Amino acid sequence: MGKAEQNAISGRQLGLTAAIALVVGNMIGSGVFLLPASLAPYGWNAVGGWIVTITGALVLALVFARLTKALPDAGGAVGFVDCAFGHVPAFLVGWLYVISILTTLVTLAVAAISYLSSMVPAISAYAFLPAVLAVGLLWSMTLINLRGIRTAGGVQTVTTVIKIVPLVLVIGLAAGTLAGGDAQVAPFETSTISLDALGGAAALTMFALLGFEAASFATARVRDPAVTVPRATLWGTALAGLLYLLVSSAIALMLPQSLASTSPAPFATFIERFWSSGPAALVAVFAIVSCVGALNGWTLIQGELVRGMATQGLLPAWFGAIDARGVARRALLVSALACSALALMNASRSLKGLFEFLLLLTTSASLWFYLACALAALRLNVARPVAALGALFALGTLWGAGIVPSMLSLALMVAGLPLYWWARRERAARPDEGHHEVL
Repeated sequence: MGKAEQNAISGRQLGLTAAIALVVGNMIGSGVFLLPASLAPYGWNAVGGWIVTITGALVLALVFARLTKALPDAGGAVGFVDCAFGHVPAFLVGWLYVISILTTLVTLAVAAISYLSSMVPAISAYAFLPAVLAVGLLWSMTLINLRGIRTAGGVQTVTTVIKIVPLVLVIGLAAGTLAGGDAQVAPFETSTISLDALGGAAALTMFALLGFEAASFATARVRDPAVTVPRATLWGTALAGLLYLLVSSAIALMLPQSLASTSPAPFATFIERFWSSGPAALVAVFAIVSCVGALNGWTLIQGELVRGMATQGLLPAWFGAIDARGVARRALLVSALACSALALMNASRSLKGLFEFLLLLTTSASLWFYLACALAALRLNVARPVAALGALFALGTLWGAGIVPSMLSLALMVAGLPLYWWARRERAARPDEGHHEVL
């Protein structure tokens, strides 16, 4: 990292609270509001799926935390793989993670518009309108991040606090309703539990837990990263996981399956059924804010990831250029363009169909990255027992996600190689020069 870049970044860092907000805010986005519809057919298998994936996420979070402590100067999560296996594997998994963030951004935008359509039904009447609105939302978050890390961090903290309010509300409402005998959960029948169903539920729930590694991608933006990043990663993952388990299980098990699986906004449907339509409409607003907050956080991480890979020479230097605010402007703009194209190309899908397609693709892409980091920890002799468990969890969840999204994610990984060769030619032509410029 050159002196000009250090000056542009210095003074624009996140503290522990903002780092936790980044982790929780990135994890709690659309999943808690839309997943109950997809999980309803799984019944109690969905609860088992949550328990499996939350445990796995905590194991992987511990791996990331230990790697950050052991390699504070590695440059983030991609740097761990680079240290263990070299440039090519680091590029492949880093590039695949870039793709996963692109699909995450589109998924979150689609989820936000889905909730908006529950308030304004006319949106769903026009085939391309949801996609156009999603594109507009994506560009709004890009503009916020172009203003700098402090602006993006402030938005992340505020939206994270706001999004927790309806989650606590649903937990309290579910507990009060069950205690008063006004509702029942779906009966637990051992005959309905199966490994296939658990695997399918785990693949869906894993999407909701993506993002626990967010702080490890922003080490250059965090104060005292060797301490702050591990704490934010573990504390944020535990808090988000607990909220997900309680809220999603309550909705999936207390609503009739036919209602939960067909509702475009199951979170709001739950509030309306057990309280009233007024608060339900308000919860839809909270859901949109939650998706917007996660969009903001993932946009921040996308810019930092691409900038970091360019710093390490894994991507062409053009992508790593920063402006006077320390913002990777080109990375953010290219990301917004790619997300816009992806959203418009899938405009013909229903909102629920597009959500589930992108969910599985995003999960598979992220799991390959988690697997690589767990193997890197094993190679570098960092937390080896925990890393072995993390690797097994990633492999098992990849299998549950299905062969099609897993193979598609691998194809996308290989498709990025021309960018690596471009960066490699730059390194060969200018071996003694930095990889950055300041706009």
